[in-house]
Amino acid sequence: MRDAPSEVGLERHFVLHAPNIHSGGGRSLLLPLLRALTPPATVLLDSRLTPVPKIDPKITVLSFSPTLLGRLRAELALRSLTQPQNDILCFGNLPPLLSRAEANTSIFLQNRYLIPPSSFAGLPWKTTVRLWIERIWLARRRGAARLIVQSETMASAVIKAFNQEPDIYPFTPQLSPASKAEYGSKSLDFLYVASGEAHKNHITLLAAWERLAMSGLKPSLGLTLSACDAARFEAPLRSARSAGAMIELLPLRSAEEMPELYASARAAIYPSLFESFGLPLIEAKAAGLPIIAAERDYVRDLVDPVETFDPTSENSIARAVRRYLRQPTDRIEILNAKGLLVKLRQNK
Repeated sequence: MRDAPSEVGLERHFVLHAPNIHSGGGRSLLLPLLRALTPPATVLLDSRLTPVPKIDPKITVLSFSPTLLGRLRAELALRSLTQPQNDILCFGNLPPLLSRAEANTSIFLQNRYLIPPSSFAGLPWKTTVRLWIERIWLARRRGAARLIVQSETMASAVIKAFNQEPDIYPFTPQLSPASKAEYGSKSLDFLYVASGEAHKNHITLLAAWERLAMSGLKPSLGLTLSACDAARFEAPLRSARSAGAMIELLPLRSAEEMPELYASARAAIYPSLFESFGLPLIEAKAAGLPIIAAERDYVRDLVDPVETFDPTSENSIARAVRRYLRQPTDRIEILNAKGLLVKLRQNK
């Protein structure tokens, strides 16, 4: 990695500011963006982003540690690059902290939590504090910057929160679904590709799988959770499995390995409460999987699910799974007055 340039030339160039992106959906979008960059350009990256893809050697690459001092260094470097002749893309949701965000600055908003009035319920207190700070940072420092989002639902939330209409530019990595012949038979009935944040709604999904198992229906479910996230869900996992639910914790996969993972499933399920985009929905669609998802606007922005449910209700999720598997829940008999009297006499 090179040191920050002491002077910025007069030639107009592109500045990509992403010192807080190293994992998850942000990483999946950042990597192809880096590969597509052409000089003149400068990129500011998180040192945890490894491996860095092959970048044109004429592009200046700056790396910063994920510490308070490292982030300050990144902001100082960005301030030195904030010139009228430069186009700046803040890829990590936040505007410049130490320089004014002018019209040549764009902010790519990927984190729905930063758009009020999104609730922080269920998040660790440290995460909540960080998000409150970042929410204030975005509100106070965005200035004249252009806001960029990836869906109509996210755009509506931005308009309500900031009275500013953003540009909608959805983009994805190059998707290359695996063929059935390449990876053989299906090993999972349902697949949920998501990290373990509270809004991903794993606890309600696990409760639905426990309910299904207790009723005698035991479809398999694959979850892409890190060891840390899996540990947080130990109790609901244990409860569901003790009821007979078939739940498999899957190792984290690289972007290149995701087509193989999707090819191993018969259907995708997506109970997340909200998303700024929902890349796994696009990936599942590209893989040709039927999608069972929350009845939420962010879902309808991207795909047409074969079944939907209320993501706050384990019973609704379980019923949607039953409908998809053609094992619908038995309906309670609706009685008339005479029928009620018959039942009452029978139960004496």
